[in-house]
Amino acid sequence: MAAGSAREGGTGGRHGLTAAPAPTPSPSPAAARTRESAAPAPTGRRPRRARRGTLIAWAFLAPALVLFLYFKFIPMFEGLRMSFLEVRYAGDRFVGLDNYSRILTDEAFTEAIWHSVVLAVGTTLGSIVLGLLLALLIEGPARYLWFVRTAAFLPVVTTMAVVAEVWRIMYHPADSGMINSILGWAGVAPQPFLASEDSSLLSIMGMSIWRGTPYDMMIFLAGLVGVDRTLYEAAAVDGASTWHRLRHITLPALRPVFWILFTLAAIRGLRVFVEVYVLTNGGPNGSSEVLMTLIYKLGFQKGELGIAAAGGIVLFVATLLLTLLVQVMRRRQAA
Repeated sequence: MAAGSAREGGTGGRHGLTAAPAPTPSPSPAAARTRESAAPAPTGRRPRRARRGTLIAWAFLAPALVLFLYFKFIPMFEGLRMSFLEVRYAGDRFVGLDNYSRILTDEAFTEAIWHSVVLAVGTTLGSIVLGLLLALLIEGPARYLWFVRTAAFLPVVTTMAVVAEVWRIMYHPADSGMINSILGWAGVAPQPFLASEDSSLLSIMGMSIWRGTPYDMMIFLAGLVGVDRTLYEAAAVDGASTWHRLRHITLPALRPVFWILFTLAAIRGLRVFVEVYVLTNGGPNGSSEVLMTLIYKLGFQKGELGIAAAGGIVLFVATLLLTLLVQVMRRRQAA
């Protein structure tokens, strides 16, 4: 009977007649207070290790930031202050906006600003177009292309003063000049290049395009890597020509790259100085004078530091406005 009772109990357990579990005893108030006191209270502070890492990072950045402040921001504010003064050895005199009015009305400044704009536009368009063509020609996985890319990129890593000096020798106006010798093989008469008022600015533009093209080429190559190759395959299956693939696939995919290069090249063109200073120094007769060379001559040769500082502020504002304009156009097109 005991066994039968056990079997009935087991059967009853299977039918849900088992005994209910014993209730869990609630913790005593003392134990609850102990558990609450043991839990870490939120302090709102970062861990000590994170704060220590931040301090170490700022310690490493401090020397560079001090140098940047001393050689960048302090001279910038000092130039802004000097632009409202007539700087003299006996004591500065406040002139207000007279320096700016002279810049905007003086014929030499007007011509220098025009030359800077022409040089910036020509250099920007030329380097972007040639950079894109070179990127399309040498883009690919072939083994020998690394050498071609390296050779094409060499002008960028060379000092601008050295590049300008080499081109000044190549532009020698006599028959023995390198470029004139090459032109002579084609039956073209020797050209004055830097010695002519009509061709001096164009000659500087040609050298600037030659040096800026490899940089744009490398940026375009980086952009071409991100283009989806399946789009080219699908277009080829549909019978699209090379031009149609370039127009409808490659160029739209490179639109962000175009905006970046346009901004950088335009700023580089507006701030051109070394190549003009080495090649022509603004001559002949001011035909290649740009804003940077004119500011340099006013400040360090004629001693008119106030007007030179105002010219630097005008150049800074023009560069800032150009950057903002490009960004606004890019955002509107993206929207």
